[in-house]
Amino acid sequence: LKSGGHKSVEPESVASSSVVRNSVEPRPVGSKPVPSHGEEVPLTRMRRAIARRLTESKRDIPHFYLRRTARIDALLALRKQLNEVAPEKISVNDLVVCAVGVAHTQVPDANVIWTGDGMTRYSTVDVGVAVASSPGLVTPVLRGVERSSPSAISRQVKEFARQADEGKLRQADLEGGTITVSNLGMYGVDEFSAIINPPQSTILAVGAGRQAPVVVDGEVRVETQMTLTLSVDHRAIDGALAAQWMAALVTALEEPLRLVA
Repeated sequence: LKSGGHKSVEPESVASSSVVRNSVEPRPVGSKPVPSHGEEVPLTRMRRAIARRLTESKRDIPHFYLRRTARIDALLALRKQLNEVAPEKISVNDLVVCAVGVAHTQVPDANVIWTGDGMTRYSTVDVGVAVASSPGLVTPVLRGVERSSPSAISRQVKEFARQADEGKLRQADLEGGTITVSNLGMYGVDEFSAIINPPQSTILAVGAGRQAPVVVDGEVRVETQMTLTLSVDHRAIDGALAAQWMAALVTALEEPLRLVA
């Protein structure tokens, strides 16, 4: 959204009379407003494409949103153990992608896209990963996540990030999948809602892990919690199905041995 400044228009005094007139001529229809300060930033092809697709998404896709909190102390402990022996350093986001693979396997009816005339159910779990690159935001797609180890996912995500910065991603890398994972937790964002990347049917927004007091069996203890927000295309997935999928995701994150079993 752009917010333009407003000019203060002073009446113009006319020496030959006391008539006050407006000094601003009407702007022709369709002309661009001239900013009072700053400069116009030219749009890249990628920025135009992002703007077009996200505008289409909000206009055409009936979004609804589910939010869950996951306890991730066990996940963080597993990550620490894996990174002691893994050839690739594994991030929390890599493990979230693994958990998406588990949830889609357990709730296959959520692994769908809306095609306009019907729906297509995928037989493999292909997950887009939002990557902030120098040219702009891209969402390359990881294939067969349900068969991939955390190390393999980490390696592929790093390769995608390198290719994105160098402008070497292929169009085929950006196509397919039914869900994208977008993580702003590393920037300190607690929670947010993301816009679905069409033609996918869902996008998972991942927030930062925060320590919080919780009551367990009548006792207060401190746990690390992470907020997850799922944006859903209501044409393809109903609320109950999305809730079932979110429950499977949270279970996979809270019982992380499922991710490496």
